[in-house]
Amino acid sequence: MMQISSDSASNKHSLINVMHRFMAAANNMDETIMVPSLLRDLPLEEQGVGEMEEEPQCPNKQRDMYEHYLLLKSIKNDMEWGLLKREMSSGTSFLEMAVKQEEQETVTGEAPRDENSDLEHQFHFHLRGLFGVLSKLTLQADHLTNRYKREIGGGNFLR
Repeated sequence: MMQISSDSASNKHSLINVMHRFMAAANNMDETIMVPSLLRDLPLEEQGVGEMEEEPQCPNKQRDMYEHYLLLKSIKNDMEWGLLKREMSSGTSFLEMAVKQEEQETVTGEAPRDENSDLEHQFHFHLRGLFGVLSKLTLQADHLTNRYKREIGGGNFLR
């Protein structure tokens, strides 16, 4: 059985530590926000009096704190439980979809990749991306929790 050394667990830059920080922030958010529907129609960014929105609304962006809360909860659940079959009607899992996509790339004439030639580079590329995304999600979960506390009454009713 593989064991995780205590050295890697104590390293603040380890993947496990970054994942734990995000999960802790998401759990704190979940425990703090007792009535998520109160987040509806609250803009994600606070605007001062007289401030104009600098960037146009994008349909892909979360429009309010409630949608952002649901996104963070969904990501947390995916991390805890893994990627479940998303398309229940077809019964296709993400792994099966990835295999089908790779097969289609081969059929369409794209040059087949040597599967082992660039694994280390791919791993480091995705690891850096994962670190960046998890760090941003952690900050967003903390921000959402703090905003909720301010909007609902400064956290007097909370632990």
